[in-house]
Amino acid sequence: MSVNSGSSLEQQRQEFAQRRLIATPLAGLIAWSVVAVCSLFMDSYAISMTLFIATGSIVYLALPISKLTGEDFLNKQRPKNTFDTLFYYTIGMSVLVYAIAIPFFLIDYTSLPLSVGILTGLMWLPISWIIQHWIGFVHAILRTLVVVSVWYLFPEHRFFAVSVAIVTLYIGAIIVLERRWRALQN
Repeated sequence: MSVNSGSSLEQQRQEFAQRRLIATPLAGLIAWSVVAVCSLFMDSYAISMTLFIATGSIVYLALPISKLTGEDFLNKQRPKNTFDTLFYYTIGMSVLVYAIAIPFFLIDYTSLPLSVGILTGLMWLPISWIIQHWIGFVHAILRTLVVVSVWYLFPEHRFFAVSVAIVTLYIGAIIVLERRWRALQN
């Protein structure tokens, strides 16, 4: 990965902030939608494995989506900057949180949507700082509050309720990010 070493850190942050940034949230929306739908007819083991696979596949799903949104994560022509690296580290952070989710899952499988839903949403905080926009902070905080709430409110339907809550939050975040990007284009 070549780093745009001719630009200052602030210039690189501004370049990163000019991006559309909807490919990964779209991938997350798709993954959590799959979990929601599958939770309606799968047994506890199958839906747990579906959640692991679907959420673990978000980054891979985002790669082809990024070509469709014009972000093209694999574009070798565009110089990478420091914030590309930070973004990939936040993805790595989200993967590492499975080390917290798995032990709790082994004790109570219904903890899985709670732990994965909150922990993987943490990557929104540094993104918000990078792009200097409120959406990441709001998404991460609302996601935490809403996921905990629906997890307690719907104990018999935790996989479905948490998934629907996250999908709903993704829809809102995608709309805000798209409006932000379009405003930047003017």
